[in-house]
Amino acid sequence: MLTQVQQEHNRTLAKEHILAEHVIRKLRVFRVLKEIYRHRRRRFGLRLNLIAALYNLDLQATH
Repeated sequence: MLTQVQQEHNRTLAKEHILAEHVIRKLRVFRVLKEIYRHRRRRFGLRLNLIAALYNLDLQATH
């Protein structure tokens, strides 16, 4: 059995973990992480960052 402090710590970690999972899901929806990237490798990071920025903007707008 976990102590109260350990349970609170697990809840905090779970809240952070679920946010990361939502971001990964959105990146999969854009098919960036789902399929083989067939474009210029130099721009992969840029596209990944742009999609993450769009998701963050959407996330801020909804909250």
